[in-house]
Amino acid sequence: MPNIKSAKKRVSIIEKKTLQNKRVKSELKTVLKKANAALTANADNKEDAVKLAVKKVDQACAKGILHKNNAARKKSALVKKLNAVK
Repeated sequence: MPNIKSAKKRVSIIEKKTLQNKRVKSELKTVLKKANAALTANADNKEDAVKLAVKKVDQACAKGILHKNNAARKKSALVKKLNAVK
């Protein structure tokens, strides 16, 4: 445990940020799974699911949770699957 006041404060701030990042990552994974499931099942809402997934990937990238190349790769894979299904 830190002894300095500013170090104690940083520990609490890091814990809060870690929880926020976990929440965003978890939500992102859920949306990606739903989009992939909609694509494989050829559901009616596949375009909406992919659109939402791309939006969430962009948001995670903007917050620094995903690297920009990782985000681009995820988006590209989703759109490629969507075009293959159409």
